[in-house]
This record gives sequence, structure tokens and C-alpha cells, in this order.
Amino acid sequence: MPVTRQLALPVHRTVPWGAVGAAGAAGLLLAALTRTGETAERLSLYLLRAAILAFAVGLAFLLDDPARHTTAAVPTPRPVRVALRVALAVPAAAAWWTVALLLVPQGARPPVGDITLEAGAAFVLAVAAAAAAVRFSEVARPGPPVSGGLLATAVLALLFWPGRWALFVPVEDERWAAAHDRWAVVLAGAVVAGAVCAVEPVRRRIRF
Repeated sequence: MPVTRQLALPVHRTVPWGAVGAAGAAGLLLAALTRTGETAERLSLYLLRAAILAFAVGLAFLLDDPARHTTAAVPTPRPVRVALRVALAVPAAAAWWTVALLLVPQGARPPVGDITLEAGAAFVLAVAAAAAAVRFSEVARPGPPVSGGLLATAVLALLFWPGRWALFVPVEDERWAAAHDRWAVVLAGAVVAGAVCAVEPVRRRIRF
């Protein structure tokens, strides 16, 4: 624990808060659009989902570390360093999500528990994808490729995801409850994947 506390400030300084903050600001702007008129209010669920995606894109940069290859030999294990970054981001993400929800008019706000489940799954998935990029590649800044992958995946899912396994459904859709059972599976899978990928990166075999 003392070592972890000593690492908190140095790790905080290395987190790319600028990218996370910019994505968060874009997301809050999208959430605020729900207050601009009756049409926007009717689209509140979709605007809130867009806000979630925007912030998730920012979280994809959470594990960016330009000094990755120079700190590979430090005594503190990588899982501890990753856990510290995540722990530092959790309060910021919780505060952001609270503000995003409050920006949506109460009458147009989707069920808070269910939409929070969607947000949590998206956020954890973004960080897990960044952890996988670090685990299986030499990249020091996984943010750009992972964020691009998240955007592409979201668009493809909206266009081609099978209806019988629907995730993005309106509140009045009879599949709403089943969709959020699937979101719970996505969240659990992302947590497991993130934990597995937080270990030390795979070392390339030396070829003779």
C-alpha cells in the first residue's frame, strides 16, 4: 500500500487528461443538445448514447504512455500501474456521467439504471481494448487506433448487428430488458478481458 500511494501522483501526471477531458467535453455538449428543443428531447436516448461513445473514445487514451518502453523494467508490476490509472479515472468518469444525466431533461431521461449499464459497458470496453493493444503489441499510444476501432465498431454494430441480439433499442421497444441483459454480459466480458490483458505484455520470441 505505501508503494501504491507513492505511485499515485507520478501516475496521475502521466495520464493523458487532455484527451480524456476533450472527449468528455464533446460528450457533455451532445448531452446538452437534449435541452435545445422538443425534437432534440425526443432524441435524448440517441444523443446520450452518442455522448457515451464520445467519452469512451477519450478513455481509450487512458493507457497511453510514451515512456512505456523505458519503464518496462520498473519493479512495480504492470497490473498495479494499470489499476492505478483506472482508479484515478473512475471518479472522473462517475462525475462526468452524473453531469451528463443531469443535462438531459427529467421527462426525457431514459431509465437511469439501464442507460448507466450501457455507459459502464462502453467505458470498460474502451479501457479493455487499450489494455489488449498494450498486451499484444509494442505500441506506446494505444489511444488513436483503439478509439478509431471503437468508432468503427459502433457504426458497424448499428448497421449490421442481428436484431434478435439487439443492443441499441429504444425505451418503448419490447426488447429493452433483454437488450440490457446482453449489455450486462458485455460489461462482464469487458471486465474479464481487461483483467487478463492488464498483465505484462507478450514478449516477442527472439529469432536466430
